[in-house]
Amino acid sequence: MRYLLAFGGLLIGILAALAIWMLLPPGDAPSSSSAQAQDSAPPSDAVTADPETEEGRLRVCNETANTVSVALGYKAERGWQSEGWWVADPGACKTVYNGRLDARYYYLYAADDVGGGAWEGKFFLCTRDETFTIFGVEDCLARGYERTGFFEIDTQNRSDWMVQLTDANRLGAVPSGGTGDEPPLEGELDPDA
Repeated sequence: MRYLLAFGGLLIGILAALAIWMLLPPGDAPSSSSAQAQDSAPPSDAVTADPETEEGRLRVCNETANTVSVALGYKAERGWQSEGWWVADPGACKTVYNGRLDARYYYLYAADDVGGGAWEGKFFLCTRDETFTIFGVEDCLARGYERTGFFEIDTQNRSDWMVQLTDANRLGAVPSGGTGDEPPLEGELDPDA
């Protein structure tokens, strides 16, 4: 009888916890440097985060007709770090960094998964074909990674920023409109910076 009462109490506790969990409102994705939730807000120019909450994010919006894969690079506490891949459908935005943008410069690489070409630059970081988080920019090939050219994003010290990928600024593919000019690029990453 004692075991039956203990088992009944355990079962009631589990059911109560499950009921409470199901009644809680769904929260946003946890704040991390690689949140992959899709934004539903329409693309806009750079916006400043709410000063009350001090939150921010870096979003990449795909303004092309093809799916694109995006990788991010930035200077973290442990040094240079690269992460990927976020997949953005046509017309969709992806948050690639969730939280206040503490650095002024971030680095992006994006590849058109269907039509070819890429949004790339001359800041070289390590990547690989599968999902990754890689620390350091040195000896990519010797460490078993690819050496990939990222382009620089100047967030102008704002805590929230959005980048639009368009056919006109994609390199290595024939643009469907626009001038085909590449984004402004400069310099190489200094692993000691």
